[in-house]
Amino acid sequence: MALIIGWLYAPILLRLAEQWWRDPDFSHGFLVPAFSLFVLWKDRARISRLLPKPSSWGLLIITFALCVLVAGVLGAELFLSRISLLLLLAGLIIFFRGWLFFRALLFPWAFLFLMIPIPAIIFNQITFPLQLLASKFAASALPLFGVPVLREGNIINLPALPLEVAEACSGIRSLLSLATLAVIYGYLTEPRIWIRVLLALASIPIAVVANSFRIVGTGLLVQYFGQDAAEGFFHTFSGWLVFVVSLILLFAVHRFLALFATATEKP
Repeated sequence: MALIIGWLYAPILLRLAEQWWRDPDFSHGFLVPAFSLFVLWKDRARISRLLPKPSSWGLLIITFALCVLVAGVLGAELFLSRISLLLLLAGLIIFFRGWLFFRALLFPWAFLFLMIPIPAIIFNQITFPLQLLASKFAASALPLFGVPVLREGNIINLPALPLEVAEACSGIRSLLSLATLAVIYGYLTEPRIWIRVLLALASIPIAVVANSFRIVGTGLLVQYFGQDAAEGFFHTFSGWLVFVVSLILLFAVHRFLALFATATEKP
């Protein structure tokens, strides 16, 4: 069975790993299966004590997963082909071990969805509003620093030259990476599920706001020091700096939630 699954999914997994390698927006994909395996290893004692109760419902899920695979291959839709592997894993667990095992493995299984790149049609629907949001924030903040601007969509017209908030500057890269790290951080450091969920949700506005400040900083450099000052080293360094600041804000949010939970739990 392992050989058959490998034969079916080897080309799909190779293309998936290739996309992780060449597309910076989804480079966090390498971390996802590694962390899922870590969770399985960490919970191995508890899982080994569960009694297997195979369920025939797993066979239906396996059949559905193979149908999704066929649809993805014939329709040249990579997202469906990749999703089918996770559905197949769920079906195999339920068929051979039962629902109790699947419930025990639900978190590491569900976490694997973060390794699958978002379909282009949905990805574009996310990035463009993020571009507009970042450009609106920058257009509102730059005048506070004495820089008059005129915004046209995702183009910020500075007195020096126009500044385009391109797709790569939308913040989607830091958003996906920070959300993944927020889930990992919450699992490792926080036993309360509701705080884990809030941390994952908090990563979204944190990433958006941090990226918007990066656009403001870029606009100030372009205005006062020229276009060259905002490219090359600064562009790369600012990306890392913004991500580090986002992590610090995430830690601060966790600290606040933990203090709030402690205060409310006291009699």
